[in-house]
Amino acid sequence: MIGRLRGMLAEVEEGHCLIDCAGVGYVVACGARTLQRLPAPGDEAILHIESSWSAENGPRLYGFLTRDERRAFTTLTGIQGVGPKAALSVLDVLPPAELAAAVARDDKAAVARANGVGPKLALRIVLELKGKSLGEVSFTPGGTGVHAEVAAPVPSVTGEAVSALLGLGVAEVNARRSVDQALTRLGEGADLSAVIRAALQELGR
Repeated sequence: MIGRLRGMLAEVEEGHCLIDCAGVGYVVACGARTLQRLPAPGDEAILHIESSWSAENGPRLYGFLTRDERRAFTTLTGIQGVGPKAALSVLDVLPPAELAAAVARDDKAAVARANGVGPKLALRIVLELKGKSLGEVSFTPGGTGVHAEVAAPVPSVTGEAVSALLGLGVAEVNARRSVDQALTRLGEGADLSAVIRAALQELGR
């Protein structure tokens, strides 16, 4: 199973992109928001991958710029009636943190803004997500049993390193890419200062 792709971004089309990894081209389905945030064709791209298989379409790869987006996708597709296309549509209008906030305030209308998601499915999504973990964000039922409370996310080395690079004027796509490369080289247990130094080295290459 493919969990991550790193290679040259060869093409960007509506609904998907083509990543060239050592001469092998992988077609990866992505949401519109992800496609808009990709680097220019010819540059290196890193995508977190979720693999899927169906009798109708066969094997398919779905790509995301962050681990939380991939986790949100898998959580959404685990809900009855939510297929990959609908899950990508939800994440186009509500990134993971905003989706958590919508669930916390029972905002079905916000979820229903996604293409292909009607009021009934939006209600099911809000109800099903309560009490579930979504990456660094979790949905915990409130005391009344009606509202949900978003747990405060624990700062991650990845997030703090990206924020530090953004503060230095580095573009978000390049910041995330260099931090991912640094973590690949150093390992997930590396401390923040080491990750920032390694990310700066990656940017200088």
